[in-house]
Amino acid sequence: MILDIVTYPNPILKKISKPVERFDKELHKLLDDMYETMLKAEGVGLAGIQVGVDRRVLIIDIGDKEGKQSPQTRIEVINPEFLEWEGTQRGKEGCLSIPEYYDEVERYGRVKVKFFDRYGKEHIVDADGLLAVAFQHETDHLDGKLFVERLDYIRRKKFEKEWKKRLKNQKKQKKG
Repeated sequence: MILDIVTYPNPILKKISKPVERFDKELHKLLDDMYETMLKAEGVGLAGIQVGVDRRVLIIDIGDKEGKQSPQTRIEVINPEFLEWEGTQRGKEGCLSIPEYYDEVERYGRVKVKFFDRYGKEHIVDADGLLAVAFQHETDHLDGKLFVERLDYIRRKKFEKEWKKRLKNQKKQKKG
């Protein structure tokens, strides 16, 4: 089932997500619905809070070598914990909760993450490149943070000004 994606500036996006304690059918359905929602929105990651669920759950699918997404390339991440991080990388990021806005963000270049899958089995992944960015971006959501909060002061103010203008224009279009 396609879920509604919460968009900025909805205050739920600032909420800190609670750990998952039960690995049951309800969790499995949420993961399946989140994956379907992410694919429809053409994203590479989605956190529970982005669909209004304040649990430490996220999905990532950066695809295969050609970028093709499939259930085999999907990573379901429950209760993630960073064990190591090193180096830096810069790249353009976007967010399904801030549609059509992209900006340069600095992240760690490599991360080691411990998490659980839908069945409660522990995994440890060493990630770099886009996968490392996706882990960091989606985990930020679980901690109530958006990628625009990582922008320097000037770019953040520019974003806020552009976003307010966009929201104002959307309201005008709805009225007219």
